[in-house]
Amino acid sequence: MAKVFDLSLILFVLCLSTTASISMARKLEESTEDIEFVRTSCEAASYPDLCFQSLSSYASEIKKRPRQLTETALAVSLDRARSAKVYISELTDYKGITKRQHGAVSDCAEEMGDTVDRLNKSLKELKHLGEEGQSDQDFWFCLSNVQTWTSAALTDENTCLDGFGGKAMEGELKSSVKTHIVRVAQETSNALALINEFGSKH
Repeated sequence: MAKVFDLSLILFVLCLSTTASISMARKLEESTEDIEFVRTSCEAASYPDLCFQSLSSYASEIKKRPRQLTETALAVSLDRARSAKVYISELTDYKGITKRQHGAVSDCAEEMGDTVDRLNKSLKELKHLGEEGQSDQDFWFCLSNVQTWTSAALTDENTCLDGFGGKAMEGELKSSVKTHIVRVAQETSNALALINEFGSKH
């Protein structure tokens, strides 16, 4: 009797182990496919390596859904812009800052505020794309808004850097601002490229 019980227990454990192994293998396969989807999609981005670096960690949330990919790209760009805005706003107290530099930093902080506002509008509008019952006309209207606001945000970021032109502005302050703004601009450019790619497949 004990032997029969032991055999049943062994078979039960083996069954559980096999089921768990199959489940893990399935999840691993899905995870690999999700990551590969992000990698392939990022080939359409302006900066493919940065795109994959920024979005691959969200692959399990994106799950091979193009619209979710574009939403995530915009959200990443928005978060980056918010951080840059805070950082640049604090540079008005930079030690030894000149009057001209102070003006450039203040203008840049304002431009980044506009960037945050426009990317936020883009993200909200993007969430309406493809809603049930939405006509093609509604889809293209929403997509056009998203493209316009995201493109305008990219212009704001470039305008910020324009304020630091000329040899008189060279130095640690400009370098620090440029590092932050360039990263935001690259993320925004990637988001816009993915939005355009999404629209082209509708």
